[in-house]
Amino acid sequence: MRRLAIVVMLVALAMLLPGPLAGASGHRPPAKHHKSKPKPKPKASALATSCTVVTQAEAGAALGQSVTTGVLGHATVEGGLACVYYGPSAPPGASPDVPSPDSVRVVLVTGTDALKWFNDYKGKVHAQAISGLGDQAYYDGYASVSVLKGNEYLRVAVAGPTGISMSAEEQLARDALPRM
Repeated sequence: MRRLAIVVMLVALAMLLPGPLAGASGHRPPAKHHKSKPKPKPKASALATSCTVVTQAEAGAALGQSVTTGVLGHATVEGGLACVYYGPSAPPGASPDVPSPDSVRVVLVTGTDALKWFNDYKGKVHAQAISGLGDQAYYDGYASVSVLKGNEYLRVAVAGPTGISMSAEEQLARDALPRM
């Protein structure tokens, strides 16, 4: 009697196990033929960060010289992380937490706070609208270009050896849009 109880328990347990152990009896249920739906590809923005939305090569082209790999710092104005690419004339020991000459500073804020940060900064500067760039875009009047696309806010500042370059900032933002 005890032996029968053990066999019943083992059979019940085997039915609960997945894979080859469950099919050890040789009995397999008939295969169901369903058309498998392709998995949706994640949006580019699901993978984009401040250091991937603008590449090292693009940052170097904007400065017109080679740059370091991106260094992460705090972006207090935008509420996120800044990725800073430094040119060869950047001050030694420059902190990625503050703007620096001879650098490209990129911040990408994603999610529900993006619009809040975009509008917050816009209200603090002499914003000059830029048409045809994302859903909304503006030049802050002296140091950077800000772009809003959906629920993503990108801010790019190019501080070259000879000063700020709005055209380089705008070009970097255009190049970054497909990655957002």
